[in-house]
Amino acid sequence: MPTRKDMPGTLKRSPKKAQDTYAKAHDSAVDSYGEGERAHRTALAAVKHSFEKVGDHWETKSRKGPSDKKAAGGPGSSGRTAGGIDANASKKHLMDVAKRLEIRGRSRMTKADLVEAIQKANKSSTRKARGS
Repeated sequence: MPTRKDMPGTLKRSPKKAQDTYAKAHDSAVDSYGEGERAHRTALAAVKHSFEKVGDHWETKSRKGPSDKKAAGGPGSSGRTAGGIDANASKKHLMDVAKRLEIRGRSRMTKADLVEAIQKANKSSTRKARGS
């Protein structure tokens, strides 16, 4: 089982339930695929099913399910990942997240633009939290 210190920093700053989801999925993936990148990606996919990345941490989604076209299609599917953002959420939800992240110009953005801006803000917040 991965210890809390081995988890990605974004999960360390997240609710215990998100950490537990990652740990349980990681253990199961290690049993199936062995230790490594595939186990990590599988565990993160499990987290993305119930949580979304907001800034430098994960928060519970209002509804469970795939967060983007890539996650909905399964292995080998086409489409881009939204990096933990619930791209399937309503535009209103994305606007609320953008407001919390203080994204400027959000009122003129399309849903796709909001997803992209939130991704950029999340990466920036994560960099700051890491101190780099």
